[in-house]
Amino acid sequence: MNQLFFYIAYHETTWAVLTAKVFLSFNRSGVVNQNMKVVVKMSQAKVLAVGLAVPEFQLDQSTIKKYIEMLFSKEVRNLEKLLRVFDNAGIKTRYLARPLEWYAENHTFAESNRIYEAVTLELTERAVRQALDRANLDPGEIGAIVFVSSTGIATPTIDAKLISKLGLSPHLIRVPIWGLGCAGGAAGLARAAELARSLPGKAVLLVAAELCSLTFQRNDFSKANLVGTGLFADGAAAAILSAKGHGPVVLGSLSTLFSQSEDVMGWDVVETGLKVRFSRDIPTIVRENLPELMDVASLAWEIDQKDIQHFIVHPGGPKVIQAYVESLQLDPEQVKEAHQVLEQFGNMSSVSVLFVLERYLQNHSPTQQYGVILALGPGFSAEQVLFKW
Repeated sequence: MNQLFFYIAYHETTWAVLTAKVFLSFNRSGVVNQNMKVVVKMSQAKVLAVGLAVPEFQLDQSTIKKYIEMLFSKEVRNLEKLLRVFDNAGIKTRYLARPLEWYAENHTFAESNRIYEAVTLELTERAVRQALDRANLDPGEIGAIVFVSSTGIATPTIDAKLISKLGLSPHLIRVPIWGLGCAGGAAGLARAAELARSLPGKAVLLVAAELCSLTFQRNDFSKANLVGTGLFADGAAAAILSAKGHGPVVLGSLSTLFSQSEDVMGWDVVETGLKVRFSRDIPTIVRENLPELMDVASLAWEIDQKDIQHFIVHPGGPKVIQAYVESLQLDPEQVKEAHQVLEQFGNMSSVSVLFVLERYLQNHSPTQQYGVILALGPGFSAEQVLFKW
């Protein structure tokens, strides 16, 4: 029997913290054990707008497949079988930070990271300006910035450079978050909502940027590298949250860290950069654990799970999306936007779920029903964000 612990923080007129322990039985195998710890934070803030940006190099999935086949044909046995991941990824087009020929050459970590800094700054500036325009806000109305990324490093972080580029206040709160991978977009939204609720009169800017393609390892002939090459892409997104205005109301969040699961997903740091590490069992982990996690979240949020009608899920791949559908007994139509983003942009790690959110808000009118944003990432971890729209 495993035990699950969580605490709830909520805001009425002042912050208050309610601590509770809930003991639930899990009769399932997998990475969850007695050390699993869940943190729930309740907050109220509105998502005023979402802005998007992608790099200039748009490529068809079939073109990338042919190029990888050319690069790896002499080094990889059974390459034709491994390349099926390109056909089964549910992707038609992707956007990359560099032209395709760049990836055929060997690059140092320093070289790739310089490109990461330059392109990330360009993309995030575009995404933020679009979000500000859509929210009809001036840069001076931003009181905090949350910056999420896992595919490169910079000190000072990119958010510091954005402050100068965008004319933001030099006194705003900066919260850079690194290492959450695909879960970063959902986690960043939760943290931004908490800040927005505690900063009356100010908006909070969430920025996520990932250049996954720069982590491609030219001389890594592993299956993991090939699978990553068949899925990952580049992009940036920005969201503006505030206690004022109109938009989906963020009501709470739930973060889950699975014990002894570091090998499921992450980076290995090598001489040439960040080498992808992940397990093909991720869909199985979703199926085995997500129903119970949704039960815990619904209990913490004091809602009936049946009342959740909107599902914004990270499009990690067709099998992961299908695992969401099967484990939560969803109608495939409820994850239509996830499939669309995957098909048109690929897996952009933390950025993708914000692309899905933006498209979902365009396609659906407000119904004042509950929704949840779901994403999984390194740790192994899960992020869930409750909203009403």
